Parts: sequence; structure tokens; C-alpha cells
Amino acid sequence: MKIAVDFDGTIVENRYPKIGKPKLFAFETLIELQKKGHDLILWTYRSGEKLDEAVAFCRDHGLEFYAVNKNYPEEPDDRPMSRKIAADVYIDDRNLAGFPGWSQVWKMMNPRLYQDEAPNIQKSQKRKGLFKKIFR
Repeated sequence: MKIAVDFDGTIVENRYPKIGKPKLFAFETLIELQKKGHDLILWTYRSGEKLDEAVAFCRDHGLEFYAVNKNYPEEPDDRPMSRKIAADVYIDDRNLAGFPGWSQVWKMMNPRLYQDEAPNIQKSQKRKGLFKKIFR
């Protein structure tokens, strides 16, 4: 799966044009998503020197991107292109409901790991319902 990830306000606290502190679990989550085979694309407003600084910051934290502000690494820089990245998932602090935090992103991206939580709640609710029916 291709995942487009914003930098300022998402991977790091928004301090643009400076680089903010890393968000809690940002690098750990992104590195684990890569290990699961996802292609990560850095999708950011930054360009030129500011973009180079962000890429270097991520590299210093163990994160290499599949592509940076491009759909694929070999996409030429010299042709006009849309700023829209073709991805399956977009992780950005400007989402309609805001950024949920990296622990929530991890859960959303790995629903099978957490599927047992909901059924246990439903089972206990069903037991209470059955208990009420029997002992009314």
C-alpha cells in the first residue's frame, strides 16, 4: 500500500520553517509500517533546502522514504506535475477530523491486531441481555 505522509504537524510538531520535535511514536510507527511492506511517500509543502532538511531529519531518525513529493522515485523533477500524490492512504494533520495521533494511526492501519477487542465487548453485552431475559 502507498501511504502519503505530511511532515510539519504530522511527523513533527508544526514549527515551520524550523523543524519541530518528533511527534510521539511517529518514527516508530512509520518504520514498522515500512517493515510490513508499505511504501511511504513524504508529502509536504516543503521544497528546496527546507525539504532537504526534513528528509535529512527523517533519515537521522532511521526513516527513508520510497519517494519525496513524487508518486515514485524515478518521476522526473523537470516536468510540470500535480502536487496531488497518488496514494492509498494520506496521513496529515489537516484531515477533516484532525490528526488522531500515531497510536491511533497504528490501530487503524492494523485492524486485525485489535479485532478481538470489539467482539469481547459484544459477548459481554450479549451475556447481560441473555441474563436479563432469563431472570426477569
